[in-house]
Amino acid sequence: MAASSKPTDKNSHPYDALPNHLNFDWMISEPKFTADTRTDFYDRSLTSRRYALVGVACSIIFSCSCTITGIVALANYGIFGIIYVNNTSPQEETLTLALNLIVTLCTESIGVVHGISLRSALASESRLHFNTNLRLLTAARGWYNPNGALINGILAVLLIISYSSVSFIVCGTTDYGLGIAGLPLLILGVALLLQVMIALLGMQAVKILTWSSSPFDLTAALVHHTQLTPVTLRCMRCVSDLDTYGGPAKPSEIQPSAWHAHPSIRKVVIFLWVIVAACAGWAALVMYIWDKTAYSSSDLVYGFGNALTLQTWSFFPNGQYIEYDSSGVMLFSWVNMAAIQGPLTLGLHCSELIANVIRDEKQWRCATGKNGLITATNPVKTIFAHPICLILFVAKPFLHWMFGLAFNLSDYAQNGQLNGLSVYMYTAQIWNLCIALFIFACFFTFVALRRPHGPQPAAYGHLQTLANLVDEWSPVMWWGHKEDGIPYCHAGTSDHPLPDVKMDCVYAGSDVGSRVAFSRAISTSG
Repeated sequence: MAASSKPTDKNSHPYDALPNHLNFDWMISEPKFTADTRTDFYDRSLTSRRYALVGVACSIIFSCSCTITGIVALANYGIFGIIYVNNTSPQEETLTLALNLIVTLCTESIGVVHGISLRSALASESRLHFNTNLRLLTAARGWYNPNGALINGILAVLLIISYSSVSFIVCGTTDYGLGIAGLPLLILGVALLLQVMIALLGMQAVKILTWSSSPFDLTAALVHHTQLTPVTLRCMRCVSDLDTYGGPAKPSEIQPSAWHAHPSIRKVVIFLWVIVAACAGWAALVMYIWDKTAYSSSDLVYGFGNALTLQTWSFFPNGQYIEYDSSGVMLFSWVNMAAIQGPLTLGLHCSELIANVIRDEKQWRCATGKNGLITATNPVKTIFAHPICLILFVAKPFLHWMFGLAFNLSDYAQNGQLNGLSVYMYTAQIWNLCIALFIFACFFTFVALRRPHGPQPAAYGHLQTLANLVDEWSPVMWWGHKEDGIPYCHAGTSDHPLPDVKMDCVYAGSDVGSRVAFSRAISTSG
């Protein structure tokens, strides 16, 4: 039984515009499927679904634990009450780092579910172009849609609240060492629980074709369900050629960078450098205020500590800093914290786009390697097997922790109650954070600007490009030269290794069209 895709309206795909003198109808590939058309020829990745839901379940358990503990603390000790922790417990900085790591694990698990549902919602609206998108800054249509702009904005606020709450939870005491503040713990639990609810609502609101993070499973699913139509004559055209009247082309020895291929990546890189500049300006401002208020009798801001030198520089706070009193109003301190930490949270979130786009491209470039391209992906291996994804995963809790060292809330407790809140800004620790952000921005800028070598057209997870380049689907694929022809040769994919493309030949593809090898895929995966 053959499943054919109907040509879509030309105006609905601006990237696929073709010269007027060419016949558009015959250039649309009609996928021909061998064997039967069972829907399991692409990986629905139910394993990824199980992993994601287990992560969400763990997030629910942690958020409910925080919520219940916070309620108990408030009921027994009042709104500013704390729960004492044994003197032999780790230091405050260690506990805060551990909490940041747990929050990262929870928000990443929730983000996987939300990202998959948002991707499916965009695909149903024919607005999905890349496998990876800015999750909180890309929305489906409809204000009240669980994947819409309003809910995504709420998710962004909840994400910022989740990280900023951590700085309030662990506090020092004058009698028992460390304490856990009940109200911030309650707010952290509620923020995480609301994120879980939104993610689950988004999952229920849309039909998810595949849970796989692989762009190849997603492309195959969209082609099979006629939501994406391959275009011929573009077997040697990369993603940056989509806005041109491209047809036959010679192979190129070097491919465009992610910076040029994905418009949102340019915005992310610029935003990262804005954060670095803002952090440097923050440090300079604190040094200026310290110089004006050091040991003064100011009623608003106080400057303490020695002048910042190489001798007084340290990783942990113990040197030059300024302090201002929030008059015991926790909400005021929270707004201060969230307003400054918010850009950092969003910047790290947006960096996921660069990491995932580079991951998708590296997977595609395996098609010219010895072992070929394995379309299926392991969701856990995806994080730890790709260095850039692992770096980002480690950087998130670490940079938030460094921010907590630079912007410190002195919430010491006495007799089971928070005594008052004072805000401390440590100059050396702000500069430490600035240096770390500078290194982070340099690394991601380098990755975004790096141009892959080789004639294989770059796709960066662009679904239409992959649909044009992959003409034969199988669990393991190789890309290369397939057919000689006059006047054009054909390059594509196969389930066996292919010879290298000929650099002096012009490639345009085959009129046979795309072929999805169901029999090979099913026999191999079975």
